[in-house]
Amino acid sequence: MSNTGTSETRTAEQPQHKVCWSCKGPVEASALFCETCNAIQPPGQLDHFTRFGLERTFIIDVDAIEATYLKQQQLLHPDRFASKSAREQALSSQQAATLNGAFETLKNPVARAEYLMRLAGHEPEGGEGHTVNDPELLMEAMEMREALHDADDRNAVDAMIKDTRKAARACEKDVAEALEQNAYDRAKKLTTRLRYLMKMTEEARAKKSRLAAA
Repeated sequence: MSNTGTSETRTAEQPQHKVCWSCKGPVEASALFCETCNAIQPPGQLDHFTRFGLERTFIIDVDAIEATYLKQQQLLHPDRFASKSAREQALSSQQAATLNGAFETLKNPVARAEYLMRLAGHEPEGGEGHTVNDPELLMEAMEMREALHDADDRNAVDAMIKDTRKAARACEKDVAEALEQNAYDRAKKLTTRLRYLMKMTEEARAKKSRLAAA
């Protein structure tokens, strides 16, 4: 595959319409409800980006996605379907589960990058049970763990949190660039590094909490 040009993941076609199971009228593929009869619709096979009305791209507005997510959550609340048919109750649960999964994937930069790679037919590396064979990354991770272990006060841990967050933000930009260029081998390595940086930030925050409680 080419390593230059527009990201491959943007060009995949998604279904535009479907048929309402209730009134048999046309419904937009991403619609939660039929505009004609207002019946809730099945979630369908849309990718997570299309479900939120987005292009398939790494750089997204997470706050805007969260606002859409919360609004749709309210529309799918079980109380709204308490008097509906068993089928509509089941569909609302399916829609809610699909929406939750899409939001959890898109709000997390590592999960989002890995999802984009899978959409383009590339399996990410460095997940659970995967052995990382990048000596430079392994050395960086070891040094970060040693630094966190040696940090014995909140100021030192705060400084480490600041450093790892800064490194993670820079790494996110590199991931975005690699995905935009369809440079998937590079994107895989960068995403693995981003996972390490985010995990180290979480561990540093946990240590800060322990120090504060001591």
